[in-house]
Amino acid sequence: MFSKKKKNDIEDPITGNTADEQVTNVQAEESADAASTTEEVQPELSVEEKLQQEVAALNDKYLRLFAEFDNYKRRTQKERVELLQTAGKDVIVSMLPVLDDFDRANKAMEGATDVAPILEGLALVHHKLKSTLGQKGLKEMETIHTPFDTDLHEAITKIPAPNEELKGKVMDELEKGYTLNDKVIRFAKVVVGS
Repeated sequence: MFSKKKKNDIEDPITGNTADEQVTNVQAEESADAASTTEEVQPELSVEEKLQQEVAALNDKYLRLFAEFDNYKRRTQKERVELLQTAGKDVIVSMLPVLDDFDRANKAMEGATDVAPILEGLALVHHKLKSTLGQKGLKEMETIHTPFDTDLHEAITKIPAPNEELKGKVMDELEKGYTLNDKVIRFAKVVVGS
């Protein structure tokens, strides 16, 4: 009644497979692993394909850099426009107290009978205006009796010099010249001795 089982026909209590079936399963798994490793290894690329991949990578890099530079240009243009729109803001804000002083002076002149206090007030406002602009870097040019310089002066006319020392020098100033942070912003209009 009992049949003799071969050694390889003993069943595994967990899987129910015989030893021969287990060996077959292991061999099948090993061949599947070998097949998957051969699929992972890519075939050798030709030189042309490698160059095409390099070109594609460089083209992508170029496009990204171009887009980045374009964004930079737009951003700097926008900042420049904003700067130009608000460049004079701090100067204007610093001039507002002087404007207030002029408004007060106008009110004072309406009912004033004595001229001396008004002249004194106007002199104070004028001094305040000059000092405020001076704090922002504005300076008046000293021109009278200085040698004529085309980088600083604009000659309106020439008149005969009263003595030899004043020839080629500024005799009179019709309009003051100004510099802002040592850069000429308005040339002095002068009369030159000849």
